[in-house]
Parts: sequence; C-alpha cells; structure tokens
Amino acid sequence: MKLTENNTAALVIDLQEKLVPAMRNVPRLVERSRLLLSGLAIYDVPVVVTRQYPKGLGDTIPEIRDVSENATTFDKTTFSCLDAKEIRDWFVADSRRNVVVAGIEAHICVLQTALDLLELGKRVYLAADCVSSRNSFDRQFAFERLFNAGVVPTTAEAFLFEIANRAGSPEFKKLSKLVTKR
Repeated sequence: MKLTENNTAALVIDLQEKLVPAMRNVPRLVERSRLLLSGLAIYDVPVVVTRQYPKGLGDTIPEIRDVSENATTFDKTTFSCLDAKEIRDWFVADSRRNVVVAGIEAHICVLQTALDLLELGKRVYLAADCVSSRNSFDRQFAFERLFNAGVVPTTAEAFLFEIANRAGSPEFKKLSKLVTKR
C-alpha cells in the first residue's frame, strides 16, 4: 500500500532530554527526525509524540519540540505506547491504516509499540534513520525482529517523497528546500 497524507499517521517515541544523549549517532538521529517532522508538517500528517516519565527523563528535546508544535503529546510510563490507554485510544479512533514510527530505544519502546500497532491492525513503517538505541547490537536485533514481524523499513526522506507523490506542487517545493539544505 502506498503511503499518502490521508492514510498515514506518525508516532515519535521518547526523544527526550535525558535519553537522547545516551543514544548512538545522536546528530544523525536528531537531524533525520527533524527532517521527518518538518516534512510531515508540510503535508498535515498527524503526529503523536510520547514522553516516557518526563518528571525523571525530561521533556522532548528542543530540536524536536520546535518542529512538532502541532503534534499530540502523551506522557507514559509503559514501554509500549499502546499500553497507555489514552495513546491506544488515539490510535484506535484514528482511521488511518498506516503508522510511521520513529524514536528510541529501538529494542524497548519502539519494538514493543510497533508489535502492538501490528496487533491493532495497523500497517507499521519504521523510519530506520530516525530510530536508535544505546548500542548498535540492540538496534540491529530489534530491526530484525520488527522486519520479521511485518514492519516495513523506510527512511525519513523516502517516506516524505512517497507522501509528496509528485514534483511541482507548493508543498513539494517546501519539501525540496528542506531536503537540499541538509
């Protein structure tokens, strides 16, 4: 199924002040996640942002907060986002079949959430360049498990150009500027 702005939502998991610095390849994680969120805003794709126990782990990092101001934000203490009732209710109520997932950590919250989204009947796409863990071994095996379970790999840029569908529109021109300035 081709991803469109009308059939897709996005979920960005736990890109928080005390978690992000511990991840592998932080500059790329942040830069690609910013690209993803900036592009989603151009096409009005709904975004859910989660924060794991913000009292202890801090707020969403400023680099992500400033490009996700229209996102719906939920706090949680569960590893799977869908084990938090209000987040599950949001995805149950949302009619979009596709969910693009980004965030941390690949082998914990991202893995458990993606598996639960599949069980919910959603088609899950992993923005692989927007996902990290503290070590590459955990990330690698989380990706293998996710892909074997039916999660579809993609990247921020591939996803955004799929949503764009064609060149020449005002939205595409904005997207093109985003991509070329990186």
